[in-house]
Amino acid sequence: MRIGGAALGVVAAAMPLVATWGFTVDDALVTARVAHHLAIGAGYRFNTSGPPVDAVTPLGFAHLMAPFAREGVIPAWQAARAIGVAAWLAAAAWLGFAIGSRGNRLVRFLPLVAVATSAPLAAWAGSGMETGVVAALATVALGRPRPSLLAAGLAAAWRPELIPWAVTLAVGIPWAEGDLAPDGIRPGRIAAALAAVLGPILLVGGLRTGWFGSPTPLSLLAKPSDLAHGVYYAGAAGVWSGVPLLVAAPWGLLRATRRVRVLVLAILVHGLAIGGAGGDWMPMFRLAVPVIPGAVLIAAELAAVSAPWATAIRSIGAAVIGLRLLVGQGAELRQVSERRLALVEAARPLLTNARRVAALDVGWVGAVGELEVVDLAGITDPTIAVLRGGHTSKRIPHDLVDARDIDHVVLLLGGGSGPGSPWSATTFARRVEALVATDAFERGFELAGTVPLGGTRQRYLIVRRAHP
Repeated sequence: MRIGGAALGVVAAAMPLVATWGFTVDDALVTARVAHHLAIGAGYRFNTSGPPVDAVTPLGFAHLMAPFAREGVIPAWQAARAIGVAAWLAAAAWLGFAIGSRGNRLVRFLPLVAVATSAPLAAWAGSGMETGVVAALATVALGRPRPSLLAAGLAAAWRPELIPWAVTLAVGIPWAEGDLAPDGIRPGRIAAALAAVLGPILLVGGLRTGWFGSPTPLSLLAKPSDLAHGVYYAGAAGVWSGVPLLVAAPWGLLRATRRVRVLVLAILVHGLAIGGAGGDWMPMFRLAVPVIPGAVLIAAELAAVSAPWATAIRSIGAAVIGLRLLVGQGAELRQVSERRLALVEAARPLLTNARRVAALDVGWVGAVGELEVVDLAGITDPTIAVLRGGHTSKRIPHDLVDARDIDHVVLLLGGGSGPGSPWSATTFARRVEALVATDAFERGFELAGTVPLGGTRQRYLIVRRAHP
């Protein structure tokens, strides 16, 4: 049943991949641009003339993309999508194989229906972000050999909000496997497990310090946490990921092994961590994705000690929630990439002569060409990252346009509105754009044109410095 289980795992993972293929986010193009610059020898930079900067890239992911990135940003992004999908399908095979080894009840395979209907897992695996690889590492980390904990450390090194989850596994799994001596804890085995988890985290922190001057990602400064939003995000992620429903078996947990209870605790800790980290502004609950496969494995383990009807209710309930999200948003998710690429092409004629462009959504702007992009959110700009405000409301200095010698500015208009007359009277979508628009207008910038944000009523307004 193990080989059959592996096949079931791949089939379950592939089904929603088809239904969500085309989803991406602007940050994926940021990572792709860094990978392209690595490939052409410009270094770990978002702008070839700018400082080394980690941007939103987990340290090492851009290097993984670099062999496929020489031809440009879009090919790099397409390679990242393929890497994410391949990693997740491999992990899904491992997940199915592991479930196949958990007893003899056929009902243990039923939780895989939650994978078959998981829009977050599938969408993020094919997004071009690192999430598919992180989800794969977090899945393999649940293996029984203690070296599997190294995968947990690698996942947490790329996604810092996973550190509490990884540490919980490092301490809990040795205990669950009976690594407690009759007279107390055997610290050597606990220490070895912690070393496997913390080693990659400390290594990446050290490399960041040496390369960028800080052990933490720049995005922590650029996007300060918001506890209220984080609590809401964690709650919504719990509902729509189906994770709590898969593991909600109080009587089963009492009869389950200590290892299963540790895995449940680790998921709970992760929920608290993403809430405390302020959640995420991206759709489809990216931060919850790495623990979804673990919840499926737990549900399969619980099937051995629960009534078949209870396993069916939990599994089908989680699948129904996932299916509702998949059906409700699948069509929209599939169109994101096409619309983003159309946006790049539509903006290219308006930015043909641009040298230095200010924008908030820097991913697609950076994909237009080898122009320098001034990042108004600060995720690729250390100077702007430390300014007060959130990533859409940075308190940029009033003279930024002249101080950075900006010649074009890209601004997102408020929902459904068009350019005002004069263009500075336009309603802009975000605060930082309104600030830089005032600065640009006072310096004589003129309207170059607008490009539609596909699938919405919004448009981007592009203004340029007027030449005498």
